[in-house]
Amino acid sequence: MLYAIAAIGLILLIYAPNLWVRYTLKRYSRAINEMPGTGGELATHLVKRFGLEGVKVETTEPMKDHFHPGDNAVRLSPDIFNGKSLTAVAVAAHEVGHAIQFNREEPVSQLRGRYLNKAYMIQRVGAGILMLIPVITIIFRVPHAALLTAAIGIITMLASVLMYVAILPEEFDASFNKALPILVEGEYIDESQIKSVRRILKACAYTYVAAALADILRLWRWLAIMRYR
Repeated sequence: MLYAIAAIGLILLIYAPNLWVRYTLKRYSRAINEMPGTGGELATHLVKRFGLEGVKVETTEPMKDHFHPGDNAVRLSPDIFNGKSLTAVAVAAHEVGHAIQFNREEPVSQLRGRYLNKAYMIQRVGAGILMLIPVITIIFRVPHAALLTAAIGIITMLASVLMYVAILPEEFDASFNKALPILVEGEYIDESQIKSVRRILKACAYTYVAAALADILRLWRWLAIMRYR
């Protein structure tokens, strides 16, 4: 019983940030008729306002909002691009914040390139090893294969989480040194909406970390399947 309670508590601890991010973005996604424009229109306007030459504003898959440095593109999901909500304008401003960092060659913009590529490489290597372990076990009869699988998987996922934590300064800069002042000083939102927008921008900053933590649960499910095959 105690183990079950501990397991549930650990699952909640790991997955809670992801649930909180999703809840926060959903909570403020209600359309506001008085909003002067959509998230896509705001992003396009801000790109012009800050003279970000060559920066494109495009649509992408749902919940895949991001700035792509290689393509110099702000990519917004349909709900954000076409939405007239606090979530839409806050997320759009956050991603333009990343565009500003990159195009101004600010030192903080180097964090993503420095750590994310390493995180992706570690994930790919770890995933490849995990896929090969069942074959290795059958061919070479390696003892404790399940334990080795778990160890490699956990190290892989934890490395991913740590890499995402390392880029938090860049995410917070995009949210609170870029997006929030832009929205407030430009009067794109009114005073009564500032508190809500702060919550949304905090959720934006933690999106990658929350997603990486959620990956640990997906790993556990995969390990459970492998264990009982």
